[in-house]
Amino acid sequence: MLTKKEQRLRRSRQTRIRIATQGVARLTVNRTNLHIYASVISGDGSKVLATASTAEADVRKDLSGKGGNTAAAQAIGKRIAEKAKAVGVEKVAFDRAGFAYHGRVKALADAARESGLQF
Repeated sequence: MLTKKEQRLRRSRQTRIRIATQGVARLTVNRTNLHIYASVISGDGSKVLATASTAEADVRKDLSGKGGNTAAAQAIGKRIAEKAKAVGVEKVAFDRAGFAYHGRVKALADAARESGLQF
């Protein structure tokens, strides 16, 4: 029987295979208990185009130390969308890395869509 982490990684691999065939930039999300991280990766997977996380000093000041809640995820969603648009990426495939599309992951995705990313 697979552990919870192994199950998540298995789902992640299947999703990344499907996204790789699309050939578009990938918005990937990673979450921990304390922080949430988002990266935009090029279509061929060779280059990270933009990153945002609650571990950044600028973001921590605005969030008053709480990086593990939905408000922080929304802030990161807006920030990653702004950074992606700055490098010329507007259409991405959303890679939730096997995490459930619920709570912080959903909040980040919704905020990124509202800020102009298309996926």
